[in-house]
Amino acid sequence: MTRNARPNIVLLMADDLGVGDLCCYGNNSVSTPNIDRLASEGVRLTQHLAAASMTPSRAAFLTGRYPIRSGMVSPYNLNRALTWLGGSGGLPTNETTFAKLLQHRGYRTGLIGKWHLGLSCASRNDHCYHPLNHGFHYFYGMPFGLLSDCQASKTPELHRWLRIKLWISTVAIALVPFLLLIPKFARWLSVPWKVIAVFALLAFLFFTSWYSSYGFTRRWNCILMRNHEIIQQPMKEEKVASLMLKEALAFIERVKREPFLLFFSFLHVHTPLISKEKFVGHSKYGRYGDNVEEMDWMVGKILDALDQECLANNTLVYFTSDNGGHLEPLDGAVQLGGWNGIYKGGKGMGGWEGGIRVPGIFRWPSVLEAGRVINEPTSLMDIYPTLSYIGGGILPQDRVIDGQNLMPLLEGRASHSDHEFLFHYCGVYLHTVRWHQKDCATVWKAHYVTPKFYPEGTGACYGSGICSCSGDVTYHDPPLLFDISRDPSEALPLNPDNEPLFDSVIKKMEAAIKEHRRTLTPVPQQFSVFNTIWKPWLQPCCGTFPFCGCDKEDDILPTAP
Repeated sequence: MTRNARPNIVLLMADDLGVGDLCCYGNNSVSTPNIDRLASEGVRLTQHLAAASMTPSRAAFLTGRYPIRSGMVSPYNLNRALTWLGGSGGLPTNETTFAKLLQHRGYRTGLIGKWHLGLSCASRNDHCYHPLNHGFHYFYGMPFGLLSDCQASKTPELHRWLRIKLWISTVAIALVPFLLLIPKFARWLSVPWKVIAVFALLAFLFFTSWYSSYGFTRRWNCILMRNHEIIQQPMKEEKVASLMLKEALAFIERVKREPFLLFFSFLHVHTPLISKEKFVGHSKYGRYGDNVEEMDWMVGKILDALDQECLANNTLVYFTSDNGGHLEPLDGAVQLGGWNGIYKGGKGMGGWEGGIRVPGIFRWPSVLEAGRVINEPTSLMDIYPTLSYIGGGILPQDRVIDGQNLMPLLEGRASHSDHEFLFHYCGVYLHTVRWHQKDCATVWKAHYVTPKFYPEGTGACYGSGICSCSGDVTYHDPPLLFDISRDPSEALPLNPDNEPLFDSVIKKMEAAIKEHRRTLTPVPQQFSVFNTIWKPWLQPCCGTFPFCGCDKEDDILPTAP
């Protein structure tokens, strides 16, 4: 097989898709013929790993570096991702994304869909973290990401439990001036009107301080942009998937005569699981299955466009998810999140396999052998050096790149992954280490910290909506050790009594942790309390703030089958 110079590149990333949600990864209740076609015509990775179990994995994907290196991690359980478009954190401007590398090599680069890596730094329109400042020529989509809050009829998702506490506190504070009126009118106590007025003002100010952000989450966060322009605020969530698909197909049509990079970042399959009417009831697995099948249809439309333009043979197509399926979302007793197959845990859990093991499918017909399956440990961070290699880019020499070029493995020129150790963080906390022995196929995995499931034994954190990185966790000394190559579901913890190599394996891992930590340098924390709070002066606004709202989008949509 021959490799042509500068192929086109199409990257397809789902949002919260479980590794067990696709037929090609063992699912028999959801139909995904187009993604399965990619797998049968390309190479499928079975131990493909996100660098984080939440949104920071996207920063790692774009930069080839652990999120902790760019400050895209949080020491707090509350803000483990950017929570407001009107916040001041984001992917630092000194980070070099693969889009920027390829842009310098003459690629036309486009991002369609979810960004969620920040927008502005100091003023409403500086857009310092915008995709166009990170190597993309064109952007169409949500600068934030999909939330249940984006659908007015749904239960709020963003900081739901905090909101409940704020409402309770507001009611308690508001009761004080009314309670003071009782002794005043009963003439038990002479309470000055000024005191009552001060408490009433305090109640009003407290309510305003939090409701001005949380009360308008849909308007503040759920917006649609084209490049730097807001085109819908709030967005019409029922049309956004079709609009994104239309934009992706139009981008391919515009740039088909030159090398291009299209990063299609799906809003599927994040709650609230918005599907076109023709897909409702389409699957055997309820609303979630319907959403997966609509996403698969969209994948098929993009593949059809490549075929129709005779681009398929010279286009590398890659499909993955940003992290594992989210187990906690429920509608009554019905689970609204994904299925992570045999793997324990899910989204938000720093080390358990279900939160970080994701689909990984590569298709490049003129180069990669169809139907190959690779069981070696690989990472989303590997996309960065891989794209740099095939696009003729030069990797930055002034920073640590944690990813490895996958092409030798994908082409069959190598049989062993270049990753010896992989470090699995939960926020700023290192929870788990994976060691892939160079001299054999064994993959060891040591958990130093694991979340406490609630209710106990359920395998998820249903009480809080997502598991904690610190506080409500269990520390293991010695660590929980598993042989992932023989026990991928992490059901049989090893100990010195049943594993003679226990002590030597742990010693090797601890030495690797020390070496890894020596490579870390202090950087500004993008998820600090200050960066993640809502700032009115940074809030994107179509119109005059605070009266923001517009709809500049047309209604020309692709037709569903």
